[in-house]
Amino acid sequence: MAKVLVVAGSKSDETFVKQALDLFDEWNIDYNFEVMSAHRDLEKLTVYIKNLDDDYKVIIAVAGLAAALPGVIASLSSLPVIGVPNDVGPLKGVDALLSMVQMPKGVPVATMGIGNHGMKNAAYFTKRLLKEGK
Repeated sequence: MAKVLVVAGSKSDETFVKQALDLFDEWNIDYNFEVMSAHRDLEKLTVYIKNLDDDYKVIIAVAGLAAALPGVIASLSSLPVIGVPNDVGPLKGVDALLSMVQMPKGVPVATMGIGNHGMKNAAYFTKRLLKEGK
């Protein structure tokens, strides 16, 4: 069963996310990758997150621009959520970064850096979280 859920807000994020998925494959970490938008289909996202299998231990949420996805997921789940800002749009991910790190009290999102290093660090951080959970 998958231990890590990776959610991207857009199909266009798939190549960006693949960096982490390749690391999970290398480390034999089970994962599931889904594309779901907090803006375009909130109901589908809500139902999916609220009905997650108990085997999941970590959620990585990738988003650009307004970057609502990590915060919405963190508000729906008690699992650790790692936000990764994609370096897209006119502000090259700075808007997404600020959106992720400024969550209100009770909605924690562990936020990585913008872009490729952030995506890879999300995988490394997940590996550490899973090791600690054994």
